[in-house]
Amino acid sequence: MTTTTRPAAVAGLFYPDDPEALTAMVDADLAEGAARLPRLPLSVETGGKGPKALVAPHAGYVYSGPVAGTAYAAVAERKGTVSRVVLLGPAHRVALRGMAVPSVDAFATPLGSVPVDDAARRAALDCRGVHLDDRPHAQEHALEVHLPFLQRVLGPDGWQVLPIVVGHATAEQVAAVVERLWGGPETLLVVSSDLSHYHDQATADRLDARTASAILAGAVDRIRPNDACGAHPLRGLLWAARRHGSKVTLLDLRSSADTAGEPDRVVGYGAFAVG
Repeated sequence: MTTTTRPAAVAGLFYPDDPEALTAMVDADLAEGAARLPRLPLSVETGGKGPKALVAPHAGYVYSGPVAGTAYAAVAERKGTVSRVVLLGPAHRVALRGMAVPSVDAFATPLGSVPVDDAARRAALDCRGVHLDDRPHAQEHALEVHLPFLQRVLGPDGWQVLPIVVGHATAEQVAAVVERLWGGPETLLVVSSDLSHYHDQATADRLDARTASAILAGAVDRIRPNDACGAHPLRGLLWAARRHGSKVTLLDLRSSADTAGEPDRVVGYGAFAVG
């Protein structure tokens, strides 16, 4: 039986394509993130081993990698426990209604291939608005850039991923998929989202603080597409988290001006833990 693999589309662009350089960069971001990590509430969902879900950014690593590192440092304790990652992010390249799961068997990065969880895929396809479609995945960076972090945090094997590109979908539709795949301690949920785009730093800081406040409050209706490019998957996660009584914790809130960019046109990044 032939195995089909979605090749890395943005290696060498958003992150290094050399495995050693990529490993060094991700590990440095994780180490910095661990040093910045606030004290987290114990999660009943995971047996006290880190949060149930993360929200993390998806820009080029020189810009958003340090903030993503803070998010993924929060789940380092879950290595060996997590066997399924449900990864939801926005559609940047293809106009999409509903949600798309891929048909391929694996997603590749310079660090190796991650198997796609077929059981999770079939469960997702039972939900309204979910379709089998490789086109939104082919060039999409918002999901791919998370995989090297997951490979370093969870290890090179022992886990599978279900990547879901979320287009125009209601919070209830996305929440239904999240709920279907919520699982137990074996499942980690990740929503990929940046925050404000292309304002000056002072404006971005103000807007992102407002968005972070809405996320922490689980105020789904206060999160607009202009506030976060992953607003649709983010709202769905928060909707489901509210049903589970999960607490949201702010881990990191910075912009590209705080990492490697100029202050006159920045992108905001936030890292949040859920549960």
